[in-house]
Amino acid sequence: MIYAFAGNRLDVSGHTLFHNDQLVPVEPQVFDLLVLLAENAGALVTKDRLIEEIWDGRIVSEATISARINAARTAVGDNGKDQKIIQTIMRRGFKMIADVSVSDAVVAEPSADTRQTIRYTKSKDGTNIAYSEAGTGPKVLYAWHHLSHLENDWSTPLLRRGLGALATNFSLVRYDIRGSGLSDRLKPGDSFDDHVDDMLAVADAAGLERFPIVATLQGAAVAVRLAVREPDRVSCLVFHNGYAAGRALRESAATATRHDPFIELLNSGGWGDPDNGFMRAFATMVLPMASFDETSDLIRLFARASSTEDALIQRNLIDRLDVSEDLKNVRAPTLVVHARMCTIHPAIEGRKVAAGISGAEFLEVDSSNAFFCSSDPALEQVLRATMSFLDRHSD
Repeated sequence: MIYAFAGNRLDVSGHTLFHNDQLVPVEPQVFDLLVLLAENAGALVTKDRLIEEIWDGRIVSEATISARINAARTAVGDNGKDQKIIQTIMRRGFKMIADVSVSDAVVAEPSADTRQTIRYTKSKDGTNIAYSEAGTGPKVLYAWHHLSHLENDWSTPLLRRGLGALATNFSLVRYDIRGSGLSDRLKPGDSFDDHVDDMLAVADAAGLERFPIVATLQGAAVAVRLAVREPDRVSCLVFHNGYAAGRALRESAATATRHDPFIELLNSGGWGDPDNGFMRAFATMVLPMASFDETSDLIRLFARASSTEDALIQRNLIDRLDVSEDLKNVRAPTLVVHARMCTIHPAIEGRKVAAGISGAEFLEVDSSNAFFCSSDPALEQVLRATMSFLDRHSD
């Protein structure tokens, strides 16, 4: 449910408040107070009811209630003197007096007949890059992680809900990076900037003149570099569990790379085998909230996406990428979404990205997954925030 009033948009399921199209951080208690007032717009909400629903009936002081009301007013652009949105009814309670409209905020489910078309383009150095287009509407370039496969990712239930929802609302352009899926294999000497060239080649081939980018994991770093290189082409950025510096370059690099389970499983010979203990342990680290069957599906997707050799070369490359210095030069509006409990790429990495980009919005969600799969309880919130941001900032 979304409540709109006086330049504000209060998204209950997404737990977000926008004032004049700007994300406003609010404490959970203040957010719940605003929802209660919006649900009962035009009607008196007594102090007794306020205490019962916001404080679960616990004894609270008048000063505490006043502090929360003041915080709510500030968040929606009101104040105690004007009271144009939240009115105090002396000795009785409070009332939202602004006109409130209500809309259904359910994320559109993917259509069963949504199809994708796969084509090829050549990158700057001649490498063949596979890309796909699906859906209708404004075009969005989607950069997935380094173990992608356009056909298999599109059809698996593990990813279908997120990809399908985006393709229902937008014309979704995806691609397999070099060394993965349907694109050419990696070559000796391939670099991070080659991946940037690949992203630009896909944008050109898909006819994207000025476009938004939604990027997951290492795709965020590629998008950052492209946004700095081509500032007039990138309209806005949305990052899901993105990071600016690879694992080998972080403060925890000494322990993170010395016993890297990804490298160990490749050396174990268990790549792509759901019955291999190393493989299952690694997949569980990637998606700790997934079911046994979903983890098995992920393992098979990894194997279909890349050979053992390419996966190892790719991992060494992305573990050493670094766009930390690029962040300050990004001019595109940016939303950074990160799983609060992710262990592979901790939330601090997302915070660094948001802090490094001027004006970037940050949303931390309750998940421990490295990417937001179909069964992740946080997926709907992530999709809502992503689509809302794209709607506000896409040309």
